[in-house]
Amino acid sequence: MTRTQGDAMPPEASYSLDHFIGLYEAKDDPWDNATKWSDQRKYAVAMASLPGRRYRRCYEPGCAVGVLSVMLAARCDEVVAVDCVEEAVVQARAATAALPHVQVSRALLPAELPDGTFDLIVVGDLLYYLSADDLQLMIDGLLARLEPGGDLLSVHFRDRDNPGGYDGFNVHARLAELPALDRVIHHEDEWFVLDVFRKI
Repeated sequence: MTRTQGDAMPPEASYSLDHFIGLYEAKDDPWDNATKWSDQRKYAVAMASLPGRRYRRCYEPGCAVGVLSVMLAARCDEVVAVDCVEEAVVQARAATAALPHVQVSRALLPAELPDGTFDLIVVGDLLYYLSADDLQLMIDGLLARLEPGGDLLSVHFRDRDNPGGYDGFNVHARLAELPALDRVIHHEDEWFVLDVFRKI
């Protein structure tokens, strides 16, 4: 199915914290991030797509159980990873316990964005859960924290079963419209869409 910008809209309200807490109450790793082949492949493609050999400071919102956080730690001097669910934070902290340069904490986004700036921001499977207003706040907040010349890697699921839904296609089309960002890498397949944008 051919997609066009604006062919689906963000949810009327951002998904609630209770929604995500419920997912973790039902299952330790709700999306099987640590075991599912499609996610292992997605993370490998994401890491291979990072243009920089090394980054000074990385921000990873929506880190879930910390699988990608561990990989990012190998390329970054500091990783600031957050999730809104305490159980996810506990698991991510355990996964990164041997990595003192990784800080994992709980944060509700977009209200609780971090202080400081970053030369790398990695957003995975997060933005399509936000309402239009919250998505705008989140994008504005990320851009304000991304240093000039810094990279924003965004990777989001493509909903093959519901091809008209608001998914990675729509989120990335929105990011690609931003004049402050230059798209330097693009990958799209049946499972996900990945872009690396550089702040001008």
